Amino acid sequence: MIRKLGNAAFLAVAFAFGAQASADTWEEGKHYETLNTPVRTASEGAVEVAEIFWYGCPHCYSFKPLVEAWEEELPEDVEFVLMPAALGRSWEPHARAFYALDAMGELNKVHDALFDRLAGERRPLNTPEEMADFVAGYGVDADTFLETYKSFGVNARMQQAQAKIRGARITGVPAMLVNGKYKVSASMAGGHEEVLEVVDYLIAKERGEMAE
Repeated sequence: MIRKLGNAAFLAVAFAFGAQASADTWEEGKHYETLNTPVRTASEGAVEVAEIFWYGCPHCYSFKPLVEAWEEELPEDVEFVLMPAALGRSWEPHARAFYALDAMGELNKVHDALFDRLAGERRPLNTPEEMADFVAGYGVDADTFLETYKSFGVNARMQQAQAKIRGARITGVPAMLVNGKYKVSASMAGGHEEVLEVVDYLIAKERGEMAE
């Protein structure tokens, strides 16, 4: 998981102010959707925000620097996670690679490079072996990667993530899932920057409920 912590005390005020300022702006059913059946989160005692993405998605690639800048300012009780989607068969190797690299503790070495290769340069990586050769160029052991890629642990994490994505009825990326209850996309919010504004509003809403 890639995450940095900001100044929680300052940002608590900022979130509260932003939620108040946007309360009349962001409309349920128009700018975000409330799930009929919430999906389970893995972040106890925190508001979990998950970005659903695909390494080959040009919109995710454009969204990435905005999300990374936004993530740096999150308070400590907000947990940001990345969740690769396998909405098509060709996406599955990339999602598995994410979980394999994460399990190996090597994700930070290759995360940006995978985006550059697949979305930026639009050069495919379609098989586990191609993925292994690629990550080896960034100092990741290819044999260990392949073993981890095919492991029970990666299979389990893949199944859990895709079950959550299906449960949230997410059909396109990038999308944001807030505390397993709300989903937001650029088409709903009006743009990538607006997505993050809506997410901030929903975080403040959830933080308020947790504090009650």
